[in-house]
Amino acid sequence: MFSKVLRRTHMYLALFLTPWVLMYTVSTFVMNHRDWFMELYGGPPRPAVLERTMTYDGSFPEGATARQMARQILQSLNLEGAYSANRRMKDDALIIQRQDPITPRRLVFEPASRKLTIEKVPWESRAFLERMHRRRGYQHDYLADDAWAVSVDLFILVMVFWVLSGLWMWWEMKLTRRLGTVFALGGIALFGLFLVTI
Repeated sequence: MFSKVLRRTHMYLALFLTPWVLMYTVSTFVMNHRDWFMELYGGPPRPAVLERTMTYDGSFPEGATARQMARQILQSLNLEGAYSANRRMKDDALIIQRQDPITPRRLVFEPASRKLTIEKVPWESRAFLERMHRRRGYQHDYLADDAWAVSVDLFILVMVFWVLSGLWMWWEMKLTRRLGTVFALGGIALFGLFLVTI
């Protein structure tokens, strides 16, 4: 009974997490073969392009931090979501990186002139895959970003479960024990070799 439940759980989790597995495998392939993809796409990922410029007339609370100012600007533009913000030393401009997985944007607010410049990164599948691969953590104040971080944690736990349940299923099939042992020891040996040589 236990083995049957284990096998079914192993299978259904694999079916449920297929999109995550595909995203991480394809994005890892893209990152591992950057030079090849640069040839395929005709160069590095495209830089951000100007979307629009405008005058931002909003006022900020006294003593507002860069993050608080950035959040206010993004809210006023209906661009809420994960972001980073800092001040540029030379002119005190506020630099906002809106970390949208589909269309990332860079906003520059110059307090002296109230000028707000908005640039967006054109769509490219390779850049999108890298952004999704690297997206992680609970540092943002948005439910969707936390939900993504939870899904990554669950994916990690399921990967551990797959390893352990795979070992259990292998051990149950007596005919595969010897060959399975050879493959397991081979994998451990190769991994250890890489650890000491790279």
